[in-house]
Amino acid sequence: MQTTRLPTNSGDNRSRLPDGVVVVMPALDEVGAVASSVQQWLEAGAARVRVVDNGSRDGTSEQARQAGAEVLPEPRRGFGAAAWRGLQSWPEDCQWVLFASADGSDRLSPAELDGWRAAACAGADLIVGDRTASDCSKARLRPVQRMGNRLSCFVIRWGWGRRFADIGSLRLVRRTAIDAMDLRDRGFGWNVEMQTRAIELGLRIVELPVEHRERLHGESKISGNFRGTVRAGAGILRSLGWFLVRHLTTRWSRSRSVLRGIPDPSLHHPR
Repeated sequence: MQTTRLPTNSGDNRSRLPDGVVVVMPALDEVGAVASSVQQWLEAGAARVRVVDNGSRDGTSEQARQAGAEVLPEPRRGFGAAAWRGLQSWPEDCQWVLFASADGSDRLSPAELDGWRAAACAGADLIVGDRTASDCSKARLRPVQRMGNRLSCFVIRWGWGRRFADIGSLRLVRRTAIDAMDLRDRGFGWNVEMQTRAIELGLRIVELPVEHRERLHGESKISGNFRGTVRAGAGILRSLGWFLVRHLTTRWSRSRSVLRGIPDPSLHHPR
């Protein structure tokens, strides 16, 4: 099964995010980039921007707050822990969450914003940015990122039957959908779990091309050094293996229930 790809609507002059979007940005020592990142999402129409400070030792929190963000502390290290913290005490008038990097690499052009808004209005539950759609964007990914992407996407296609091109940080999720996913990973497997759970729940998934840009300042805590790369890669593979075992076990149990004529209470849709 192929992931849906919707064309961008360059004729739409709104060039804004859908209404009711909260941007959640985990951040660790991003003082040189976080203010610009916050401002660009506010200018793109985000209802709120939440920067989750994951233990920064510089002025990340202060810079984010001055730029107009709500700052939430999360001392427990891990992308999933920070992302989960950003979902707490959710504003009732906001129906979408957009996860993005605080380093500025996830900026969207007006044409890209049109495409994301159109996909949301067309009923998508999960929109994932594909950084591999253009040669220029793909070249900005480090070799280890490209290799990790290919491996993760291969396992997802083999285990869940859906093809993805990317496992990047930029993604827009309907709030009711992410509640139904009940994500448990608090480390580097957060994004992989989100995509596999979306498949299992039968959600409407769209993958859209995005331009992966250079970070505004400093080096990546993950791909910028060998130790961070190894830790992240090992964490993703470990999580992906566990998700696959869980998925296959659940599928086997459902098959046995069907053979016995027993209704499966776990089959549900979030909407």
